[in-house]
Amino acid sequence: MQDMKKRKLCKKIILGMSGGVDSSVCAYLLKKQGYEVIGVFMQNWDSYLNNDIKGHLKADTKQCNAQKDFQTAKLVANKLGIKIYRTEFINKYWNKVFCYLINEYKGGRTPNPDILCNKYIKFDEFIKHAQEHFQCKNIAMGHYANVLHKKNHFYLTKAKDKDKDQTYFLCWLTEEQLQHTTFPLGNLLKSKVRAIAKNIGLENWSKKDSTGICFIGERNFKDFLSNYLSYKRGKIIDVTTKAIIGYHDGVAFFTYGQNKGMNLSGCAQRYFVCGKDLKKNILYVCTENSKNKYLATTKCSLTKFNWINGIPKSKNVFIRFRHRQKLIKGTFDYFGKDINLNYPQTLAITPGQFAVLYQGKICLGGGIVDKISK
Repeated sequence: MQDMKKRKLCKKIILGMSGGVDSSVCAYLLKKQGYEVIGVFMQNWDSYLNNDIKGHLKADTKQCNAQKDFQTAKLVANKLGIKIYRTEFINKYWNKVFCYLINEYKGGRTPNPDILCNKYIKFDEFIKHAQEHFQCKNIAMGHYANVLHKKNHFYLTKAKDKDKDQTYFLCWLTEEQLQHTTFPLGNLLKSKVRAIAKNIGLENWSKKDSTGICFIGERNFKDFLSNYLSYKRGKIIDVTTKAIIGYHDGVAFFTYGQNKGMNLSGCAQRYFVCGKDLKKNILYVCTENSKNKYLATTKCSLTKFNWINGIPKSKNVFIRFRHRQKLIKGTFDYFGKDINLNYPQTLAITPGQFAVLYQGKICLGGGIVDKISK
């Protein structure tokens, strides 16, 4: 769909196939456009190897999701007449993505592992695999995003489907990675994708979208984290009255703005996490009426910022702190490798999460929220 003519020199393309409707329709569209499509199914998580015991939502899906998804992907590939292969990056995912996630939670922060998964696995290890095994660096993925090729540069741009746009999760990609990537769904609405799948007779046309952690899936998150982090009982303190109103199992299991899972249902007011003291193992909470005082910020500093195409001249940007969150107008100041953001009063900006910047339809890149301030 997106500027396919730019890749006429290499008609072979390696497609990441998950067994879901998005990548399945990608295979159909690419083949229709004349590409030699080779599907590759990735398994990057193994519950047995990774001690993934607690937190599964359904007992019968504990180990077999990957195998079921691969079988679905094979059915689609057979129907479309393309070859499909299977590979795994389980160790690399653990070392490059999951260890980061656990270390961030240990530090009381809230990470986004999907962004690292895209940078280091889907668009790095996968590209290397495509080149090594199929002698082709050009890959396709079922993300809702676009790549704009203009004046010898490759820009990451928003998808047509605003609700499904996934540029937030792609903010750590490089221009080199984008150069070798095609997003066939970038100019389609999700409803159209499902309609295409249904019309061509794909059985997975109504399959539920994957949710949860990239390649791991849905979990009871607190129970899942307890596979890797120890429970440590501590006080929950009302930040205004300084009263102890309950006890928690560990500050690492909570994030700013959270109002569930604290066993405070007997309280007359709703409480929200607004602070953590890791050394004293204290969780601070505020009431609905005091959220603006204790949870709102107007500034934050970012570390490890990735500028996809270099630093823009204008400092006026739109900011997204969470996927599907509305864009917020703001400005940035640049200090070496660090970025300071200024924005209107916003609730629950959380250290560890990513802030992604935009100008128009172009995603400029993203960095990790380090410190927040009023």
